[in-house]
Amino acid sequence: MLRYYTAGESHGKCLIAILEGIPAGLRLSKEEINKELARRQGAHLTGAYQGYAGRGERMKRIEKDKVEILAGIRKSVLT
Repeated sequence: MLRYYTAGESHGKCLIAILEGIPAGLRLSKEEINKELARRQGAHLTGAYQGYAGRGERMKRIEKDKVEILAGIRKSVLT
């Protein structure tokens, strides 16, 4: 079972997530996650989120999300 816990605010300084139940050994890099975040941030132009509310030019300038992995990963492999 996958569980997640969050803290912080969506438009605040940071949003913290704790993910539980992801199998160890899964390969994951912050570069891959940041690539998906960048795709979402520019979604008003292209991509799966095309045309969704809140994805106009204003939000593109405001949102500069980048992931920071603090624990649970070593050399791009989940522990």
